[in-house]
Amino acid sequence: MPEPFVVIGGDAAGLSAASKCKREAPDRDVIVFEKGQWVSYAHCGEPYFVKGEVDKLEDLLSLTPAEIEERDIDLRRGHEVVAVDPDAGTVTVEGPGGEFEQSYGDLLVATGARAVTGPIEGSELDGAFPLHGLDDAAAIRAFLLDPSEDALADVGGTDFVDRERVERFGGMAPPETAAIVGGGYVGVEMAEALSAHGLDVHVFQRSGHLLSPFGEAVGEAVAEELREQGVTLHLSEEVERVAGDGRVERLECAGGTALDVDLAVVGVGVAPNTDLLDGTAVELGEGGAVAVDEYGETSVDGVYAAGDCAEDDHTVTGEPAWVPLGLTANRAGRAVGATVAGDPTPVGSIAGTAVVKAFEQECGRVGLLDDEARDAGFDPVSETITTRSRSGYYPGAAETTVTLVADRASERLLGGTIVGTDRAAVRIDTVATALEADMTVAELERADLAYAPPFSPVWDPILVAAKVLNGKLKD
Repeated sequence: MPEPFVVIGGDAAGLSAASKCKREAPDRDVIVFEKGQWVSYAHCGEPYFVKGEVDKLEDLLSLTPAEIEERDIDLRRGHEVVAVDPDAGTVTVEGPGGEFEQSYGDLLVATGARAVTGPIEGSELDGAFPLHGLDDAAAIRAFLLDPSEDALADVGGTDFVDRERVERFGGMAPPETAAIVGGGYVGVEMAEALSAHGLDVHVFQRSGHLLSPFGEAVGEAVAEELREQGVTLHLSEEVERVAGDGRVERLECAGGTALDVDLAVVGVGVAPNTDLLDGTAVELGEGGAVAVDEYGETSVDGVYAAGDCAEDDHTVTGEPAWVPLGLTANRAGRAVGATVAGDPTPVGSIAGTAVVKAFEQECGRVGLLDDEARDAGFDPVSETITTRSRSGYYPGAAETTVTLVADRASERLLGGTIVGTDRAAVRIDTVATALEADMTVAELERADLAYAPPFSPVWDPILVAAKVLNGKLKD
């Protein structure tokens, strides 16, 4: 029998790989080391648990530890891999019983990413949270409750939440004013979540518009929506520190702006967890994530990487890119598991397809926008249109804004964004599919999309945008 397939990290990529390998090669030993207690959970659902739309913390689990073990996967929580020795084919593990070495035949590094809070000072104060894990979500929701309520009631049946942390924040006076540092995915979603609890919510964004990867049209629509919902925006404001005596009391900006707050969510980004590979021959890409080939294998034979710690090839440019998203992690992990089991399977390219909800506004983006396209060597041409989401006479029709970007010389579609209140976000999948097919704008314009008054006008908003952009390219 070959040496075990060892997986470092028990979330999306890691357990997708472990499950697929065990299904395809049931006689192969599969060991998953997870340094924490939580496994296979939905990061993207955390703001909705904080808001209260998700009742119990355990509802965010895709698989319980018991279900994982039923798949005959050797899951070891509370075991941190502290060193990798590719020459010896071993990893060094620190567990409850001390340190030991584990040999492997194939190794998957699925260590994910970590929240970035620096260079903002004071992020360690009570009441300052990164929201990067279920323990953060549980602590924030407990903090929002009245001390007379049972803070642990919302945890559900999970027995490995940080109960001491939950009870500590649940016993504090609930906050009244919240500052969110960073107007990206987490910042926008948390603005909605905290507003639902009646807090005075302020969002601080260093650049001039929210959701920078989604472009200006989406950012402006989301800003208007947040203001209408009572959220105060501080755009072009760089936060320097969260201040307080042991607990959050004030937010201070480089330009002199200061705001008294008692809760701060610091979400300025994430970084890949690759420190474990320092000193090995495993190569990293320009952005610090692990460089891999089309099968997820690193520069070292038998060592793979997938998920938020790894790069993938970009659909549009063909070059390595780091875009940490949920489907990317699950899909790549599953492919690695199949490859290790003997069925070589490409991990697939990525187009950066993403959606986010901002109160009633649904936002989507994919591919390259103007500046990104220009940096990649294209000559971008873009067009933004606003049209109806359904036939105008049908109830529920709403304005939908679409931006498409193409290369001037080849007329190839490069990317796009969408924003609106009526099922706008899912329409971005049409653009994503067109990018995968390497379509020109004219080819997208001729796509035979479905029409019926309850669902779409005769000319779907994506087709309208393609038609207008194609005309611009022909001028």
